[in-house]
Amino acid sequence: MNEIDLVRVSLKDFFTKRMLQYAIVPLIITLIIMFALFFTTASYGMDSLSIMITQAQNAQEIVVSQDAPFFYSWLNFLLQYSVTAWMVGFLVYTIGILFVMMFSVFITLAIIGFLTPFILNTLHKRHYNDLPLDGHGNFISPLIVLIKSTIIMIILFFVFIPLYFIPIINIIAFNLPFYYFFHKLLNHDVASTILNEQDYMIIHKKQKNSFRIRTFLLYMLSMVPFITLFSAVFFIIYLGHGYFIELRKLKDGEANAIDKFLELK
Repeated sequence: MNEIDLVRVSLKDFFTKRMLQYAIVPLIITLIIMFALFFTTASYGMDSLSIMITQAQNAQEIVVSQDAPFFYSWLNFLLQYSVTAWMVGFLVYTIGILFVMMFSVFITLAIIGFLTPFILNTLHKRHYNDLPLDGHGNFISPLIVLIKSTIIMIILFFVFIPLYFIPIINIIAFNLPFYYFFHKLLNHDVASTILNEQDYMIIHKKQKNSFRIRTFLLYMLSMVPFITLFSAVFFIIYLGHGYFIELRKLKDGEANAIDKFLELK
């Protein structure tokens, strides 16, 4: 199976009912919870702001605590005018909604990370039920990989500081630490669910560059605005197919070796 066929099959699997549920349901639930919290908080804040607007526009004195941030005096000045008061309210909701959507994406990605075994189990039953699904590691392993990858990512950010001042190269240098983090987490998440440690070491030794290219292409795809909202499940499916195919090659090779050994006997 070439790479184009792999993408085509992955897209076909992604658009099945079960996979779309994995992609959409966590996002919808997260958005509902986050927006409910935001609008509740914003409503309380806007009620207080409305009181300040009324006081400011009626030339009433607004008492500002000495511990309040410096921008409160500027806010007091702006609220005396209807247009600027409206703009403040508009900006609160606009920036707040954008922040909620971005934060919801990160929470959704974390939830989908926990769903990886279910996604790959569905893929296994659909295409690879002749292969063993024998993952390695334990509950602590992902946490160790997360901590280690985070530390190395931060170190890379500091190491690449001189490159940030060189045009074009700075774009590459800035994204390399993020790609490293993305590759390590996604690759470990998928491989540790499908392969035992021995099979992983064999496949990784032979095909590590192929999987690096695949995760690099997935990272570039994740840079497209809003595509990350739904692409995490596709990433798992696509990389999962890659590991299942390599596992099949490995097992077929072992079977052929056993057959040849039996023929010699």
